[in-house]
Amino acid sequence: MKPSKIYALIDYEDEYVQPLLLKALQSRIPPELLVLIKDASELPSPESKFLQWRQYESIDFDRLMESSTSVLANSYVIRKALIRKHYLSTTVSHWLTKHPESVLKDHVKPSVEFEVDYAEFLDDALVEAYELKESWARNEVLGEDGESKEWWILKPGMSDRGQGIRLFSSEEELQAIFQEWDPPSDDEDEDAASHHGGSEEQNGTGNGVMASQLRHFIAQPYVHPPLILPPPHPSAGRKFHIRTYVLAVGALEVYVYKPMLALFAGKPYVGPSEEGAPKADLSSHLTNTCLQSGEREGSVHSFWQLPAAGPESTREDWKEDVFGQICSITGEVFEAAARSMSVHFQPLPNAFEVFGLDFMVDAKGKTWLLEVNAFPDFAQTGGELRSLIQGLFEETVDVGISPFFGIEHTTAAQGRGDMTQVLKIDLGRR
Repeated sequence: MKPSKIYALIDYEDEYVQPLLLKALQSRIPPELLVLIKDASELPSPESKFLQWRQYESIDFDRLMESSTSVLANSYVIRKALIRKHYLSTTVSHWLTKHPESVLKDHVKPSVEFEVDYAEFLDDALVEAYELKESWARNEVLGEDGESKEWWILKPGMSDRGQGIRLFSSEEELQAIFQEWDPPSDDEDEDAASHHGGSEEQNGTGNGVMASQLRHFIAQPYVHPPLILPPPHPSAGRKFHIRTYVLAVGALEVYVYKPMLALFAGKPYVGPSEEGAPKADLSSHLTNTCLQSGEREGSVHSFWQLPAAGPESTREDWKEDVFGQICSITGEVFEAAARSMSVHFQPLPNAFEVFGLDFMVDAKGKTWLLEVNAFPDFAQTGGELRSLIQGLFEETVDVGISPFFGIEHTTAAQGRGDMTQVLKIDLGRR
């Protein structure tokens, strides 16, 4: 039976992404089947095959839920269990309680979760933060031996683009962070506006953060020392994280896209203890390229183009080893969310979604999951590596879209290409 026409509403509202999506669809779906439309009112009938590839807020989820066999969209409705840092922490914790030997045990840093609105309530929020208090006690015994100190990274549960991330090693340092975030009094606010012409956030310093707006926080042991590439690589000496694109299809298959990005910090890495009390400038620690402005050039590389020989502390085939770890971690964390946090992660049979997972490799070559991002910033890839994103979208069409509409591709059907399947489970959703 010949497949029916597919009416595609492609409106990603991103000038970097939009042409790549259109090119991917037009190159992978037969032209006689693909009909591009600008509004759902152009559909010939309610039963027409309909693809939505849009921003989350623009997706017609009502139509998606009503037509599970004919309407496909590029996002699940509910996936907080993965994309909110404090929910992800709970997901891993619940999974490890039932599966103590899970790979997540050794590849996700344990988290301390707490809620706080204002610095004066921090003591109350940390009443049960035993891991933090024990760490602070150990650090106090060390005294001036900064090199052996245990450092923690503070992350707001619902922020992105590096907002609100800080390092601390003592209760006093954590208290100072929240005092910095307390909202100013009316008089202080007026003084700041008159002297600086607006808020810090408006002026682009990135410090315009208020704890009362963020509220949910997690603290995790800081990955130190990280893997640092040796010379002569152009980004030698700088910390980096790996951005991995992951495709989730239906309910539920999960694929890791093998071409990955290495995103480098703006400045050479210096351990937190060597700097003394950490300041707001974390440019040697944060690898979010969106924070680097003019320093961004040269900070994004293809992971597989990194030197084949890593530092002496890593295996000779360190990149393949890291990729293997990433695949294992990814499959496990998605299964953990689907099975142990099903209220907060609900895969749909007629949806697919591309996530951006961030990983850090430590100096010994162990890979750590940092976070899961929905609707990742593809533009950070830049023009030079645009083909990497083009390939991602083409394979997304092959694996996540064409089979739903009855179009088979040889590469997808036989599991070739750059998508590696890391999970296939049946959640019983039709």
